[in-house]
Amino acid sequence: MSKTAETEGALETRGIEQVPDRERTARTRELFPTWVGANISVLLLTMGASLVVAYHLNFWQALVVAVAAPAVSYGLVGFIGIAGKRGGAPGMALSRAVFGQRGNLLPGALIWVARWGWETINAVTGAYAVLTILKICFGVRGNGVLDLVTLLVFVIATFAISGLGITAVQKCNKYATYLFGLFSVLVLGYLVVDTDWSAVFGHSAGSTASVITGVGMIAAGGVSWIPTAPDFTRYLPRTASSRAIVGHSVGGAGIVVLPMVLMGAVMAVSTPDLASAADPVSFLGEILPIWIAVPYLLIALIGMLLINSMSMYSAGFTAQTLGFKVPRHWAVSVNAVISLAFGGVLMLVATSFMGSFIAFLSLLAVAFSAWVGVFGADMLRRTEYDGRAMADTTRTSAYWYRGGFSPAAVAAWAIGLAAGLMFTTSDWFTGPLARGNVIGEYGLGWVATIVVSGLLYLVLPKPAVAPPAAPDAGERAEAPEALMV
Repeated sequence: MSKTAETEGALETRGIEQVPDRERTARTRELFPTWVGANISVLLLTMGASLVVAYHLNFWQALVVAVAAPAVSYGLVGFIGIAGKRGGAPGMALSRAVFGQRGNLLPGALIWVARWGWETINAVTGAYAVLTILKICFGVRGNGVLDLVTLLVFVIATFAISGLGITAVQKCNKYATYLFGLFSVLVLGYLVVDTDWSAVFGHSAGSTASVITGVGMIAAGGVSWIPTAPDFTRYLPRTASSRAIVGHSVGGAGIVVLPMVLMGAVMAVSTPDLASAADPVSFLGEILPIWIAVPYLLIALIGMLLINSMSMYSAGFTAQTLGFKVPRHWAVSVNAVISLAFGGVLMLVATSFMGSFIAFLSLLAVAFSAWVGVFGADMLRRTEYDGRAMADTTRTSAYWYRGGFSPAAVAAWAIGLAAGLMFTTSDWFTGPLARGNVIGEYGLGWVATIVVSGLLYLVLPKPAVAPPAAPDAGERAEAPEALMV
């Protein structure tokens, strides 16, 4: 991305306003390391182990899950990301065009709250990575005080990166991609030599329903990124290739998810306790030799920092669309404080990290998917977004509709959300229609949410799409063709 008045230097100052065409000089290939960084998480190892231990899948079934989950979820990430190049604004700002200026507060508030939980899970995992390194290298064992100190350090580092802006996030993602690739090869090499492959391939196959479970569970993590996809594509020129946006999103995620899930599945054969460990990180110190475990944990720690930085970066925009009249980097601090508080509770009180994580994932995906269904369906008819109308939150806005609400969008969102929850089951919540059917029992409540909300929005009467206001002279400038790839 070339530097502009809003992105040059260390701190990005642009908020939710539309990016002028003259500043939209990013390249679609920059999305590849972005979505690599969004998935550098040891939680994928633990989830891969769950496929074997909890759902009784064999290696080949785990392979199917590891391929299908990122293809589905990050295919949707790429699709919604196309709206970023069309509108040049973050996802929750573009959402004003769909739901109305007031109506957008409803899904925006729910997504913002759900993101607190996502950031809390990642902050706790990062803190556990620090604690494991201290234990391996110095023999220091965690306690309540040390747990909270490591969590505090992690959250502060996350706030620093996300507060700086998109340039800092993308640079960190780029270097983390190289480091992760190098040490993943080392871990794979060690597993190839040390693993009892007869036990791995001798594992009996699970049911087809369990394969569906695995796809739904792992794809749910990717679904949580869908509403934020335009945040990372808004600096792309309008002429950027839509196919490249989708391809780099799926490729960047898949190149991480596939090996991580399979490594977890392989590790679980010799270490079945991996899937139910209270601490999702310390097992690496037991399975891998120190010379691999410590560097790999450091990379995992960096990955957790990047994931939370990306999440908080987008959360800052969401807070601004909800009416917080503060700069984006200060809006980020709200989520930092919340993740610190919730993270402390999880580390000190929760008895089963993985059980809490999977239960949270199932509800998180439903919360995000209601918005995805409506917004995605709206993209089928809307190819441009009016920057002035998005910024105008008064009755004069072209996106005011009826009292600030788009009835079709709000109704479809609410009904889709309710339907998804009815088809969702987890340790925390079980919907009335969740048992005895494939959708609810096997972790696909978020699929029902997208389908119901999207189809309902398509059939309901909607306000006409107003043409965008003409930009100021000189504001629009065609990007050179070379910037499309």
